[in-house]
Amino acid sequence: MKIVCVFNKIVLLLPLLKYTVYMDSLNFFLQPVSVSHKQYEALRMYFVEKKKAKDVAREFGYTYRAFTSIVSDFNNTINNRGFTNPFFVSKKPGRPKVGDDNTISEIVLRLRKKNFSIEDIKISLDAMGHKIAENTIYLMLKKDGFARLPKRNKQEKHQLEKVVIKAAKASVLSFGEENFKTSSGGLLCFLPYIRQYGIDNIISSSSYPQTKSLDRMQSIMSFLALKLSDIRRYSSDDMWCMDRGSGLFAGLNVLPKTSWFSSYSDRVTRDMNIDFLKQMHKTWLKLGLLGDTVNLDFTTIPYWGDDDQFENNWAGKRNKALASMLAVLAHDPDTGIIDYGRTDVKHKNESDTVLEFLDFYRNGEQGGYPLKYIVFDSKFTNYKNLGKLDGNNVKFITIRRRGVKLVEEIRNIPNKEWKKISVEQPGNKNRTIKVYEQTLYLKGYGKDIRQIYITGNGKIKPAIIITNDFEKSINEIVRKYAKRWLVEKVISEQIEFFHLNKVSSSMVIKVDFDLTMSILAHNIDRLFALDLEGYSHMTSQSIYEKFISTPAAVEISGKKITVKLKKKRNLPMLLENMDKFKESKMPWLNDKQLVFEGATYS
Repeated sequence: MKIVCVFNKIVLLLPLLKYTVYMDSLNFFLQPVSVSHKQYEALRMYFVEKKKAKDVAREFGYTYRAFTSIVSDFNNTINNRGFTNPFFVSKKPGRPKVGDDNTISEIVLRLRKKNFSIEDIKISLDAMGHKIAENTIYLMLKKDGFARLPKRNKQEKHQLEKVVIKAAKASVLSFGEENFKTSSGGLLCFLPYIRQYGIDNIISSSSYPQTKSLDRMQSIMSFLALKLSDIRRYSSDDMWCMDRGSGLFAGLNVLPKTSWFSSYSDRVTRDMNIDFLKQMHKTWLKLGLLGDTVNLDFTTIPYWGDDDQFENNWAGKRNKALASMLAVLAHDPDTGIIDYGRTDVKHKNESDTVLEFLDFYRNGEQGGYPLKYIVFDSKFTNYKNLGKLDGNNVKFITIRRRGVKLVEEIRNIPNKEWKKISVEQPGNKNRTIKVYEQTLYLKGYGKDIRQIYITGNGKIKPAIIITNDFEKSINEIVRKYAKRWLVEKVISEQIEFFHLNKVSSSMVIKVDFDLTMSILAHNIDRLFALDLEGYSHMTSQSIYEKFISTPAAVEISGKKITVKLKKKRNLPMLLENMDKFKESKMPWLNDKQLVFEGATYS
C-alpha cells in the first residue's frame, strides 16, 4: 500500500520536475552567466528579434552606450576579412596529436634552448595566438631546470639563432579588444608621421598593386615595417613573422612570409615607382622640405646572379668593378630628404641623368620651385650638359677632372695667394682647408667658368671646383660643395641600415622597387629625427638604437590603441615628442587613436 502511495506521488511530481528542468534550460538562454554568452544573446535579440538597443541593454543589464559599443565591435569583426568566430569554436574530430611540436610547453623549451628571453618567448607565443602570462612561462622554465639568462648585448639580441616554428598566417586585424607584447613597440612611433605628412593618402592613391588578402596600404606598409626595423637577414622568416607589433604597423596580425614579398614585387613596374616618387616630391615641395640645393650621386648596387645583362660599375667599398646596377639618388643637404632615385642608369646615358632629374623636379609645376643649385661630382655629366643646365637657369657646382698640367699649375701658386676657410665634415665636425679661385673659358661648355682650387682636404691631389655662379662668395661656394661630401654618408646608410639589396637576403625583390621603399623609409626616419632636438644630425642606425628599438605592451580597446613602451634612457623625450599626436587617428588601423605611454616594467 505504501509503495503505491509513493508511486502516485512521483507520478504527480513528474510534470513539476519537467517544468523545473524546462525553466533551467530556458534560463540558460535568458540569463546567461559568461560574458561571451551574454553578448551573444543580446546581439541575437538586437539583430534577429529586431529589438531596440535601449530595450536590449535594459534586458541584459548594460548601459546604452556600452551595448552600442558591443554592436559596433561586432560589426567591425564580421566585416573584416579572415575573422574568427567570436562565440563558437569548431571542434576537429579525432584524437588530439601526441607530442605536437607546436604545443606551448614544447615551444617555450625550444626557444629557451636558443637563448630566447621570457619576453622574447612571450612575443612569439602572442604571434601564434597563444595567450599565456610571462609568469607562467617563468614557472615552466623553472620546473624544467632552466637558469636565468646572462645579460646580453645588442648584437647578441639581434643574432638570436633561427628556430623553426610555424608562424601564424598574415591576416587583417579585427581590432577587437586584446593585448600582446612586441619587440617592435618603437616602430609604431613612425605611424603618426605617416599620417601627419599625408604619406598614407599617397600610398592609398598610388598605382601599386593589391592582393586578394591585402589591400595597397597594408602591402606597402608591410615593406616599410621591414625597412624601418633594422632586420638584417630576411631569410630568418619565422623570426620577423613572429612579432605582433610589426604586423600592427600594417594593420595585420603578423607580417606576411618571404614568398609573399617576392611575388608582390614581381608585379611592380618602374612607372609605378616613378609615379609614387613624383607624388612624394610634390609633398616635400608643399611642406617646404626641399631647399635651393640638391646633391646628386651615383651608387653601385652589386648583382650576384649569373645574368650577363648588367654592366660593370666601380664599387668603392670593394675597390673594384662589379657586375651591377648603377643607381642615382637626389639628396637635400639641409633636411636629409632623398627626393629621387632610379636604378636603370646605363653607361651610354649616365651623362643625361642630371637633365632627367631636372625634368622630374619640374614636372607638372607652374614655377615657384626652390631649386637653384645642383651639386655633383666630375663623372656625373659632361660639359655639354653643363651648358644645358645654365640655359635652364640652374646653377651647378661640380668637380673638374684633374690633369697633369692642372696639378702642376696648382703647385706653382704662391702660398700667400691661398685663402683658409672652414667647412663641415661627416660627424658634425669642421675642417680647415685652403682655396684659390680664377675665371677661365671652358672648352665644351662654351662660356667662362668660375674655377676654385681646394687643397688640404685629405685627398692625395687637390680638388678643382667649377661653377657658373659668379655671385656667391668663395666661402659659400666651397661650403655648399662640402655638403656634397655628406651625401656619401647618406648613401652608405641606404646600403647598410635599410639593407638595400642585401646579399644575405633570400628574398628576391625588384631592385628599383627596393630602392623606392628604401627612399620612403629613409625619409620617414628623417621626419622623425628632425623633431628630436639635438638628435637630427644622427645616423639612422643611432636613431633606431636610441629611440625605435624599444619593446612594448600593446592594448587594443574600443577607440584607441595604447602602446606602453619599455623604460629606457631616452623614453621621456620620445613620449614628449609623441604626445602631440595623441588626438590623431590612423585610418588603416580602423580609425583608432594611437596613444604612447611608459610601461610600468623595465
